[in-house]
Amino acid sequence: MKVSKYYHLGRKQPTLDFVDVDISTDVKMYIDPKALLSLNNEWGNYCVSQVQSFFDTVLNSIKAGDHDRARSLLNVLREPNETHLGLSVGESHGTALGDQSSRDVWEKITQSQAVASGLIEDLEDTILLIPGISYDRISDITTNIIRDALILYTQEVCAFYGIPVESDVNSGPLWDAEDKIWKNEYTSLPLPENKKLLLVPKAIVRKSMHYDEDEYYRHFILDFLREKELADNSSLIVVLKSGRKRVFKKDVKLKYGSGKEMMVRYSQKHPEILERYRRFKSTQVSAPLSNQEIVDYKPDESPNFLELLQAVKNVPAGRGNASLYEEEIEKFLTAICYPSLTNPKVQNEIHQGRKRIDITYTNSAVDGFFKWLAVNYNAPYMHIECKNYTTDPVNPEIDQLSGRFSRERGRCGILVCRSIENKEIFRQRCKDTANDGRGFIIGLDDSDLEKMVENVLEEYYMPKYDYLKSVFDALVM
Repeated sequence: MKVSKYYHLGRKQPTLDFVDVDISTDVKMYIDPKALLSLNNEWGNYCVSQVQSFFDTVLNSIKAGDHDRARSLLNVLREPNETHLGLSVGESHGTALGDQSSRDVWEKITQSQAVASGLIEDLEDTILLIPGISYDRISDITTNIIRDALILYTQEVCAFYGIPVESDVNSGPLWDAEDKIWKNEYTSLPLPENKKLLLVPKAIVRKSMHYDEDEYYRHFILDFLREKELADNSSLIVVLKSGRKRVFKKDVKLKYGSGKEMMVRYSQKHPEILERYRRFKSTQVSAPLSNQEIVDYKPDESPNFLELLQAVKNVPAGRGNASLYEEEIEKFLTAICYPSLTNPKVQNEIHQGRKRIDITYTNSAVDGFFKWLAVNYNAPYMHIECKNYTTDPVNPEIDQLSGRFSRERGRCGILVCRSIENKEIFRQRCKDTANDGRGFIIGLDDSDLEKMVENVLEEYYMPKYDYLKSVFDALVM
């Protein structure tokens, strides 16, 4: 049974910010440490620093010959069954980091020539260069290290969706980056069927890791050795009919072998290969899974934007239904703007509670309109005001939203309402606000939401939101 069904949330995966896992088994997805980098927000930055702190502490202990400390740090790691991510079949119990596995990880890391030589710099490098370290172990290690951040996220999500939590729950090991030790606390968490549940943002899960052992071997190590064979005019060279000289990868593989020990050997001998791979991967974004990928393209679970739009339209206009309208808008935007906008917060208080923002999203975009907005304008968050009015919003409504902007919160937002009869005047008011330096407001009514749906259905897999870009362009051109 999935979390949404167990807690009667009345939502499907596309309208949820977290991975809607089964509470009794595992979903074959993983937390990729490189995905944390792509978030580019305070929560993601904290997680990145936690991972770096722990792994640096382990590596420094090994390099200093303090193997007892390295072993004690690694022995704390356990399979985090409470996330229900990984490879388990049937009830979550897993194989990644039991008692024996944590010792195996310690032995493999401490005995690795790649570690001793300084070749390994980050946790992700272990996928490439340490035997027995694969997706599931990296995901489980990462989960352990960022457990405190996942607990905080789970608590916020439970408050948002109305999921009950129990107090005085053992947190499990928490990494203290300041004192470089593991600690335990008692905290509040949901306990479905009396088992701890940690919810994970869907923006950080992947079906494979950004660093890939096979990619590194085939396209970097073999390519490098093939070029070397050509330069050495070796016996592996085949002369084609055209006179062109060629070395085939299959022949290089037969001569040099494969496997992580071979990869370590040639990465040590030619460290420029690994540097080339790192540079290549740094130019690529660890792209989030789409809603379709998360649900494995199941029609009954995939996003139905037309249905979500109709739910918005079905809300009767008027102040009496303002809360219902806000709820349906949040569901609609959470689904249609994922993975660009994440972690929704409703009635978000600012100025010590003197002002509220109807809905606030974290701008987590890696491409498209929202990424462009973050790069060219101040938009770490997107602020949404919902006006279930039967009349056009005018200056007070525009001023209300612009009054929520700040240097830290950003200066971009969306005012959503039912109908704008005179869009020319409304958008001129928004343009006046932009020209006065008070921020950038995109106005959308029901007909604009229809155009958003049409636009996203055309782009479906990873939308760029060209329609929103066209509305924004009218503010600045």
